[in-house]
Amino acid sequence: MATFKGFAMKRLNEIGWVEKEVPECGPMDAIIKPTCVSPCTSDIHTVWEGAIGDRRDMILGHEAVGEVVEVGSMVKKFKPGDRVIVPAITPDWDDEAAQRGFPSQTTEPLGGWKFSNFKDGVFGERFHVNMADANLTFIPDGLSDEGACMLTDMWSTGMMGSENANIPLGGTVLVIGIGAVGLSAIAGAKCLGAGRLFAAGTRPISVEVAKKYGATDIINYKNGPIDEQVRELTDGAGVDSVVIAGGNLENTWAEAIKSAKAGGTVSNVNYLSGADNVLIPRVEWGCGMSNINITNGLCPGGAVRMERLADLALCGRQDPELLVTHKFKGLEKIEDALLLMKDKPKDLIKPVVMLDID
Repeated sequence: MATFKGFAMKRLNEIGWVEKEVPECGPMDAIIKPTCVSPCTSDIHTVWEGAIGDRRDMILGHEAVGEVVEVGSMVKKFKPGDRVIVPAITPDWDDEAAQRGFPSQTTEPLGGWKFSNFKDGVFGERFHVNMADANLTFIPDGLSDEGACMLTDMWSTGMMGSENANIPLGGTVLVIGIGAVGLSAIAGAKCLGAGRLFAAGTRPISVEVAKKYGATDIINYKNGPIDEQVRELTDGAGVDSVVIAGGNLENTWAEAIKSAKAGGTVSNVNYLSGADNVLIPRVEWGCGMSNINITNGLCPGGAVRMERLADLALCGRQDPELLVTHKFKGLEKIEDALLLMKDKPKDLIKPVVMLDID
């Protein structure tokens, strides 16, 4: 296969199919044939909001599992034919940021996010993975391709939101936004020992999964400010930890900070776009001295992260496949799945596309 077909961002606000040469496999790298992919809201931000600037003929997608087609001469763990999980974030593990404990930020801010950022993504017949031994992991028996695909970004990002939220054992937690990332944050908060767990959202399908993942209370933001409802339900105390996984820049951050106790943490995993500034309420944040901490981060990647998330699923702690609401089959259906993610019908959490590529 000298060339391959991929679904791309042609330019801002335009998508379409492109033909490209199969990427060269470096000595530490691998070439993968995807078997299951999933579009992400980030793809929507990229194409239709210009969140990372203009990109020309860049193949989209960063959530995939697949089959190894080729490996470099220095790759030790993998061989052609192996079925693998490919994390959305594939850091350069020899970079100094990785050595300092921030692999998602290698080479530059957000530099671990290569697929569909500054490198062709996974929505094609082939794609390239750097540092294969450090970034790929085997799909274990007992985990479906669809479930494994949810680990690559949604579970990893959402659970990082809860990890960064400093949840005390038995602590109260608020998750704002219950799309796939917010639902994964709820799953992670329960695993980390949260007690009372508030989920702010309205979609019936998401509410159902939120409860299955461990939410104890559902906050309907249409019934009034989230913080006012949280304060009422906690007798004015507020919560120990807040995870922002959705909402808007106009009021969500204010509601998050107003919901948190002194000494609490507001952890952001929402992809911020649509405005130049985040509005933080000065008074409610104690003029910047309230001991309410704000944290953030980019989805963790790498082999060990994927292995541990797979173990959570295999041990029955949570089920990643609960996030999958729509299934398509065939490479040509990638466009349909992406546009579904853009339209966000009420019965959608995440779509996947199952592929059978020669």
